[in-house]
Amino acid sequence: MNPDLIILAGTIHTMDPEDSAGPAPQAVAIRGGLIEAIGTRKEAEGWGKAVNLIDFGDAVLTPGLVDCHVHPVMGLDMTRGCDLSGVADLATVRALLRAETVATPAGEWVRAWGLDPNAFGSAQPHRELIDDVVGGRPALLRLFDAHSALASSAALDIAGVTGPREFDQAAEVVCDGSGKPTGLLLEAAALDLVLAHMPAETFEERKQRLAEVFAGFSRAGLTGIHIMDCGGETLELLAALESGQDDGGLPLRVRISPWCMPGSREEDWRRLAAQVGTVRGNRWEVAGIKLFVDGTVDNGTAWLFEPDSQGQSTAPFWPSPAEYARAIRFFAGRGIPTATHAIGDAGVAAVLAAFEALPAGLPRAPHRIEHIETVPDPLIGRFAESGLIASMQPSHCTHYSRADQTDNWSRRLGKERADRGWRCADLRAAGVSLALGSDWPVAPFEPLPILADAQLRRRSGHPQEQPIVPGQALSARQALEGYTSHAAKAAGEWQVAGSVAVGKRADFTVFDVDPLTAAPDDLAMGRVLATVVAGQPQHLSVAAAR
Repeated sequence: MNPDLIILAGTIHTMDPEDSAGPAPQAVAIRGGLIEAIGTRKEAEGWGKAVNLIDFGDAVLTPGLVDCHVHPVMGLDMTRGCDLSGVADLATVRALLRAETVATPAGEWVRAWGLDPNAFGSAQPHRELIDDVVGGRPALLRLFDAHSALASSAALDIAGVTGPREFDQAAEVVCDGSGKPTGLLLEAAALDLVLAHMPAETFEERKQRLAEVFAGFSRAGLTGIHIMDCGGETLELLAALESGQDDGGLPLRVRISPWCMPGSREEDWRRLAAQVGTVRGNRWEVAGIKLFVDGTVDNGTAWLFEPDSQGQSTAPFWPSPAEYARAIRFFAGRGIPTATHAIGDAGVAAVLAAFEALPAGLPRAPHRIEHIETVPDPLIGRFAESGLIASMQPSHCTHYSRADQTDNWSRRLGKERADRGWRCADLRAAGVSLALGSDWPVAPFEPLPILADAQLRRRSGHPQEQPIVPGQALSARQALEGYTSHAAKAAGEWQVAGSVAVGKRADFTVFDVDPLTAAPDDLAMGRVLATVVAGQPQHLSVAAAR
C-alpha cells in the first residue's frame, strides 16, 4: 500500500452510521489527500512503509470539524477597537469606551464591538450615552448581533445622516419623536451609511489579519468553514492567501455564500449564480447563495407572527415576500444551494412556504435555514417534511439569553415564544439534519465550548447558571454530528466528507479528550492536538512522530 501518511490514535470516531461491529479502529492511512484504509494498529503494520507516520497515543480522532456559519472577513472590520463582549452594564461600557478613546490617536475613529443590548438595561441605545465619553469624536459601537450599531453624533454628522431614510430592505435609521437620529442603525443598508466614511485598512493589513484568524480557527480544531457573506474583498483575500508562500496558504477548506438582497433583480441573480462552482481556488469556492427574510429579535427586526413586547419585529426583511420566493425559485431551479437567515416564527414559516411551493423535479441541492430562534410545533413538522437543513448556533442561546428570561431577547419575545427558543433537540427528533456553528464574530468560534453548550444549554464552565429550555439539549453524538456528518450534509458533501471512511477526504481533528464521553464542562476545557486537511497537518501541537 505504501501510503503518504499513517495516523494512529487511541480512539477513532468515524461518525459513519454504517460502521460494522468489528474491532474499534485506531489507524487510518492516507494517500493523495484521501483515506485509503482504516483499521487496527495491528492491521496498520501490514499497510507497507508510509512516507510519514504520526502516533497520537491515547488521543481521540474524529472527522475534521466544520463551522457552518462564520463571517471572518466581515469580522476583520467588526472586531476592530474595544471588545465589549460580555459587558453587562452601561457604566462598564462607558469606562471601556473612555479608555479606548484615550488610546486612539487623534483624528481616528473610536471603535468598539460585541456590545450586548442587555448592557443598556431599561435605557434605549442613544448617541447621548456615548458622546461625552468619546469626547465628541466620531465613534461606532457594533452590537453583538452584527445587524446593528450605535453611532456617535460626530459620526452621524460626517456621514450626513440627519434624519430617517428609506431603503429597499427593512433597515432603519432610528429617530426620536422629532425626527432626529438617535444614533442606532438597524441592518446593513443603514450601517453602510456610516461605514462608508470610516477609514479602511490596506489590503495587506487585512490579508495578514485574516491569516491570523484562519490560524486561530485551525488551532481551535476547525478544518472547514462556511462563510455566509462575500463582502470586503473576500475573494481577493482568499486568492492572495492561498497563493502567498509567506502566508502559509489556507489551513482549512472554505465555502462562500454571497448575499442576495432585496432590491436585486434577475440580472443580479444571474451574476451571482454564475459564480457558484466556477469561482474557486484549491481550498476555497463560491458554493451557494445567502438570503435573508428577517433581522434579529434583539434589535426588533425579526419577523414574528405577533409583535414583540415593544411592538416591533412585525415586518419581513424583503418588503415583498413573493419576491424572496421568486429568488428561491430562480436558484433552486438551477440546483444552486441556498441558505436563508430566518430567526422569527413568521420568517421561518415564509421560507418553508417558499420551498413548499417549488415545482417537483428540480435539481437536487442542499437548502438551509439559518438561526431558527423561535418556532411553534407546527413549523417543526413542516420543517421535517420540507427536506430543508437546519443551521443553528448553540452559543446564541447560552451567551445571550438567560434561564430566568430577564434578558433582552426573552423580554421582547415573552415567555411563550422564549420557551420555544433554539429547538435543537426537537428538530433532530423530527429527523431534520442539524448543522452547527458559531456565527463568529457574533459569538466565539472555539468549537469545543460550543459542543459543550449544545449539551448543557448553558455556558460551559459556569455550573452555577441554570440551563435554558433544557429539554432542547443535544446528546454528545448529536452535537459532534453537527460539526461533522451533518455539516457535510449541509454542504451536499456527504459522499466525500463528514466521516472517516475509505475514499473520503482525509480531514481530521485530534483531541486530548473524547467528545462523545467527556463531561461537557471538561470537553470545553479540552485541547486540540492537531488538525489535518487533505492528509496534511495544519496544526500540530503534541504528537509522537516517527
